[in-house]
Order: sequence, then structure tokens, then C-alpha cells
Amino acid sequence: MNDSRLDRRSFLAVASAGLAGAVAGCSEPQADRSIEGGSSYNIDRDNLAKGSAFTDLYNAIIESVTQVRVFGIQNTETGTEGRGQGSGFLYDDSHVITNDHVIANGTAADLQYITGDWTGTTLVGRDYYSDLAVLEVDHVPDSAEPLSFTDQRPVVGQQVAAIGNPYGLEGSMSAGIVSGVDRTLQLPQRQFSYPNVIQTDAAVNPGNSGGPLVDLRGSVVGVINSGGGDNIGFAISAALAERVVPSLIESGSYEHSYMGIGLRTVDRLIAEANDLAEATGVMVTAVVNDSAADGVLRPASRSVQRRGESIPVGGDVILELNGNSIPDRHALSTFLALETSPGETLTVRLRRDGQSITRELTLDARPPR
Repeated sequence: MNDSRLDRRSFLAVASAGLAGAVAGCSEPQADRSIEGGSSYNIDRDNLAKGSAFTDLYNAIIESVTQVRVFGIQNTETGTEGRGQGSGFLYDDSHVITNDHVIANGTAADLQYITGDWTGTTLVGRDYYSDLAVLEVDHVPDSAEPLSFTDQRPVVGQQVAAIGNPYGLEGSMSAGIVSGVDRTLQLPQRQFSYPNVIQTDAAVNPGNSGGPLVDLRGSVVGVINSGGGDNIGFAISAALAERVVPSLIESGSYEHSYMGIGLRTVDRLIAEANDLAEATGVMVTAVVNDSAADGVLRPASRSVQRRGESIPVGGDVILELNGNSIPDRHALSTFLALETSPGETLTVRLRRDGQSITRELTLDARPPR
């Protein structure tokens, strides 16, 4: 290849034809660069390897991906200030998306583009419950173009690439597949679950957080959120990000639908202990006082032991929301996150005392943490 950097518009125009048979990997190594100074990205070199379709994908995307440098992070043990880093990507002409946990404990953030350009930022909005944040940037290089979210639902086996700055190594790319969809992810330090999470086997390491997980058309499938080790990484889905990000830009915050219940997926043990004909649905294990569910749904009244496990008994089993089947807790959290808004009234079909009944429930907004 005489010029390994393709114009993004040209790349996206031919992506469907040129990337269908792409193989996992990128055979063009990147030069060792310091994140402290300028970039060698634009230096011409002779005798470049041919690379692959992933090389073209990388070159079409990389100028829109940023390193996020966060300052003023307090070390509670030493009383000193430190800094952190992550990744982000250009959403429109003046805004960059990253993770909330990347910028959460800092007082300021700067960005570096792969071109070597630096820019200051202003925090526009952040959302703890989707781990998304938006920064307004002072400068965008002429060569950087916004990345678009995919309009397609990801499927298992779909090829994807993670682009960002693992361990501060700018301009890194890893490739893999979507290895799972419709995940509900709970991180140890956050006492709730993220809905509609995408799982990938593309390598994800510290510093990748906030970067894009892209498909072979160059569209963002998800915002990289965490790595679980053993070839498991996770990303906040494009579907959820598309709901949250515009609200963060407009108002600085986003309201999530909230029922106010504890719940468990009905498995075989729960079905047997409650004399249910099928192991399907979601059992209500607790109801938060003064929440949307208070006085509408009935929680489990007791528990029994089965195979060394505590099994809830007597609670309502949610089967449908607005006519949509709810076979497990993943389906419930995804439906609430992607299909509803606070203030909306849902028709809940449930099983109570062996009978199928319906109740109306008006959703609250999730309380501030």
C-alpha cells in the first residue's frame, strides 16, 4: 500500500464489499511512541507491509479516537493527587464520548489525538448508571470525523475491533468477535447492573475504557466499559448509548426507568418451590418502600433451602411488560432501559397465587446515588 491512511468517507463507502472476508488481525505494526510528546503517525515510511482489511479499518477510525488524560485524582491514603487515563471517540463536531468511571474522580481532563494534537475539555454530562460521559472539546483536528453508532443489533460471531489506548499505549487495536449479547453486567464497585451489555473476545485492558468497539463498516457497536480477563471484554451497547448521550449533551444528565424491586430469574429450583408449571419469568424478591412497585407488586414472603441455596417463595412472577415476554432478568432490564421512560405506565402480566393477573405500574426515575 502506498498510503495506508484512507479517507474515512471513501472507506465507509466501500466497507460492505471490502471487509466481508476480513481476517482477525492487523499485520502492520505501529512504531513505539511516547504519549508525552508529538505523534509519529503522519511520518511517511517506505516499505510498509500490505496489512489487511483491519488495517484499512484502523486507519479510517483512528483519527477519531482520543486518549483521555484525567488530572486531580485524589489518593485518599497518601493525600496526594494523581492522574488517570482512558480512551474516547468523537461523537459530533465538538463532543467526545468516554466512560463515566474514566473521568469520575478527576478535576480536569485533556485529550490527545493520534495526530499529536492536544485539547482541553469541559465536562458536559455524565451518567453513573450507564457509565457514559460526554466532554466538550476545545479543538478537533481537520482530519477527525465523528463516528456513528450502528443501526443494527449485534449478533454473536460478528467481527469487531476495539480501538483505544490500553496501558497508555496510544493507537492500539485488537480484533475479535461479538461473543455474547443481552448481558446484564454488575461490577464489584457499582451496586447495580448495566443492561444490554455486549460481550467480546477482542482484547480489552485498562486504558481501553471509553473507546469504541466498532464493526467492519466502521460503526460503533458499543462503548468499551471493562475487561473481565480470559478473553472477555464488555461494552455499553450502541442502543443504550444512543438514548443516553443526546440527553447528556442537552441537559447534562439522563433519567433511567425504575420499578423499585429486587428480582431473580425463575429457574428450575424456584419453579419447583413455587409450584410453577414453567421455569420462566422474573420473581419479585423485594419491593422498595414508596417506589413505583410499592402497593402494586408483591414480594416473596419467605424462603426455603434447596440444594444449599436460599430460594424465594410467594412473590409475584413477572411474565410480560406491555405484551413483551420477560423470560429472565436480562430481558426485564433491557426492556426498561431501551423501551421505556420515567412516568410511563406499564401493563404488567404476572402470576400470583397460581393465577395470571395484570396490574398497572407507573415507572419512577432511578433515584440519585
